[in-house]
Amino acid sequence: MPAPAAPGPRPLFPLRSVVLGAFVPSFVFDVGVGAMLPVVAQSAEDLGASLAVAGVVAALLPVGQILADLPAGALAARLGDRAAMLVAGAVAAAAFAGAALAPHLVTLALAVLAVGAAAAVFNLARHSYLTEITPPLQRARVLSTLAGVHRIGQFVGPFAGALAIQLGGVHSVYWLGAAAAVAATVTVAVVRADDGAPVGAPGRTAAATAGAAPGDLGRPTLRSVLRDHRRLFTSLGIACLLVGAVRGARQTVIPLWGVHLGLDPAVTSLVVGVAGGVDMLLFYPAGKVMDRWGRLWIGVPSMLLMGVALVWLPFTHDAVTLGAAAVVLGLGNGMGSGILMTLGSDASPDRGRAQFLGLWRVLQDTGMAVGPLVVSAGAALGSLAAGVWAAGALAPTAAGALLRWVPRWTVHANRTTRRRAGLG
Repeated sequence: MPAPAAPGPRPLFPLRSVVLGAFVPSFVFDVGVGAMLPVVAQSAEDLGASLAVAGVVAALLPVGQILADLPAGALAARLGDRAAMLVAGAVAAAAFAGAALAPHLVTLALAVLAVGAAAAVFNLARHSYLTEITPPLQRARVLSTLAGVHRIGQFVGPFAGALAIQLGGVHSVYWLGAAAAVAATVTVAVVRADDGAPVGAPGRTAAATAGAAPGDLGRPTLRSVLRDHRRLFTSLGIACLLVGAVRGARQTVIPLWGVHLGLDPAVTSLVVGVAGGVDMLLFYPAGKVMDRWGRLWIGVPSMLLMGVALVWLPFTHDAVTLGAAAVVLGLGNGMGSGILMTLGSDASPDRGRAQFLGLWRVLQDTGMAVGPLVVSAGAALGSLAAGVWAAGALAPTAAGALLRWVPRWTVHANRTTRRRAGLG
């Protein structure tokens, strides 16, 4: 009797489990969120808000994400990653509909907050899901591609929203978001991840279970995960927060400096769009370098290049020079596509992974909120340039933190380092 044929190599992007199970719903969901972002402030003003209050309402989306990061980890751990994505999609659809029908400012504010919370759950669940099913030595390529899908969705969203406004007014953007959330939810519900069994790091689950004390075999909690990994969160977690801060500043500095230079809003939007387009070019090469050579080969150059661009930006004096600095900033950010998700997945334990990633995303999202505050603080004190340079100073600090705390002796390091560690 002939021996059974050896299984072929597992595809990098299995169609059902990865492409249809994560990438497609993530893209569709992010199109809805991206379409909503530019119109929230306008909707708030239409409901009687002042410009300052409208800005606060628009800021409730990231606030909702930060507030929901920890509950998202607990929810994904209790329900499972796919079920958590289904719940998040349903909540997002209801929240988008609530924003479309909002009769009062408070209703709109609560709907925006709920969309942010749903996005936190959806993002955490898809991150945890891909960490579970992806072999460790393919992890960076898969997660950097997920980051690229997120960028593309956020890039396409405003254009789809503009078309919706032309066809049906501002409220139609929220209905577009609701339709996108429903489509993402249906895709997750219909697709069954049956073309590749979950693949974890060899031996990790058994080792973790064997090394656990009998009293530790119950369901992990946020408190127990934080206690067990507190040293990591106060070291590599600080690096995560700093990287998030640099990235958060990137989203703010170009529009603010465009206003400072007196550029037409359409020109500033074009500069932002070009930078976003450049940002999307490097997600797969970034993942390939991380898988082949190690995480530091991407994380450190990304931060240093973004630091150079941020220091250069206050010296720009017209649309051309601002565009050049924005392109360099986009290249640096694109180069680091997926780095934080990958580092979080590398460090996450088999038991309590969802709770760990929830805590990790709190640090990441807090950094994303801190970055714009650093820039705004400089502007409030009378010098926007000083605020931009302060954000630029965070970049080499983040690079130094990565150099100090990213683990070297792992299967994710470069080949020479693995050989020295006896990892093969």
